[in-house]
Amino acid sequence: MINELVQIRQYLHQHPEISGQELETSKFLLKKIKAFKPSQLIENIGGSGFLVVYDSGEDGLSLLFRTELDGLPIQETSELSYQSVLKGNGHQCGHDGHMTILIGLAQEISKNPLTKGKVSLLFQPAEETGEGAEAVLNDSKFNQLYFDEVFALHNLPGEEFGSIVVKNQAFTAAVKSIIIKLKGKTAHAAEPENGINPALAVADILQKTTELSHNDPKADDFGLITPIHVNIGEKAYGVSAGDAEIHFTYRCWTNQQLKGLENQLITTVKNIALKYQLELEYEFLQSFYANENDKQSVDVVRKSAQNLNFKLIEKEFPFKWGEDFGYFTQKFKGCLFGLGSGLNQPALHHPDYDFPDQLIPYGVKVFKEIIQQRLNHV
Repeated sequence: MINELVQIRQYLHQHPEISGQELETSKFLLKKIKAFKPSQLIENIGGSGFLVVYDSGEDGLSLLFRTELDGLPIQETSELSYQSVLKGNGHQCGHDGHMTILIGLAQEISKNPLTKGKVSLLFQPAEETGEGAEAVLNDSKFNQLYFDEVFALHNLPGEEFGSIVVKNQAFTAAVKSIIIKLKGKTAHAAEPENGINPALAVADILQKTTELSHNDPKADDFGLITPIHVNIGEKAYGVSAGDAEIHFTYRCWTNQQLKGLENQLITTVKNIALKYQLELEYEFLQSFYANENDKQSVDVVRKSAQNLNFKLIEKEFPFKWGEDFGYFTQKFKGCLFGLGSGLNQPALHHPDYDFPDQLIPYGVKVFKEIIQQRLNHV
C-alpha cells in the first residue's frame, strides 16, 4: 500500500496546478478514490473540489477531514526524478502529501468499514489564495451539510519528523492583503512642481506602517504589516510620476485584532494621502481567518498521538502564516494541527521543498486514530 501511495504522491508532485486551476488534479484523485467504494461522491464543490463520504448508516458523529488541491506559482529548483513538469508551478507547500494522506485514509476505511457514524473527506481547491474554503462553504452542494467535528493537518519542516504539533485556540494567524492606489498628477521630470508626485507619500506610508507593526510572536498583541510590492509611475525618464501602488499583507493572532490593525492602517494611509493631496483607492484580497482550535478537538489529537507513540509538541504561540481552514473552524468545532516533516528540511514555499514520502503513513495513522477515538472504530 505504501508503494502505491508514494507513486500517487510523486505523480501529484510532478503535476502541480495552482489555485483555481486544479481540474486535472481533481480528475486524477477522483479516479483513485472511486476504487475505495465511498458511500457518496459530491463533485465540483467550490470549483474543482469534491467530497468523499463514508456513511455507516448507523447513528454516530459526522467527521470531516480536509486536504488542499493546489500548488504554488513557484519554479522548483530540485533535481528530483519526479520534479514538476509544469514550468513555474510547484508543490512546495506539501499539499501533494496531504492529498495522498487522505487517499490512504480512504483505503483504510474501505478495508475496515465504519460501524457507526460518518466520515467525509474534503479535497478543497484554492487554499493558497484564501478563496477555496470560502467557496466550498458557500457552495449549495456543501453549505447544507453538518459536521460534528472537522480536522486538518499541515506538514511542518523544522519540526521533528513524525511529531504532532498542537495548540489550543489560535493555531495560525489571521491574515489579509490590501492594495493601496494613490493618484496624483504627472508632470515633466524637469518641472515636478507642476504635478503631484506620490513618491514622498509612498515613503511616508512605508515608514508609518512599519511603526504600526509589533513583530513579537510571543506577544498577545502581535501584529505585522509586510510590504509586498511597490510601483511608482512608469519607466519614462522625462515624466515625474503621477500614481503609485503599494501592496501589503498584515496579520494578527485573532480576527478581532486583525480588524483593529486594518483600521489603523487605513486611517494612516488616508491621512497621508490627504497630506500630499492624493486621491486614494484601496481593495482587499486573500483573506484568511485565524484557525481557532476547539480544546476538546485538540485533546482528541493529543490522545491519538499518545496512543500511537508519536512525539507530541505543544506550540507556545501560533504560526504566523495563514491557512484557510480557519473558515471551517469559524463554523464547526475542530482542529488544525501540525505534522513534523524533519528538522533539516527546506522551509515551506522554498523552491527546493519536497514532502517526505516516509511521512505519509504518519498522517494516515493519526487521522485513523482520530476516527477510532470519536467513532470507536477499529
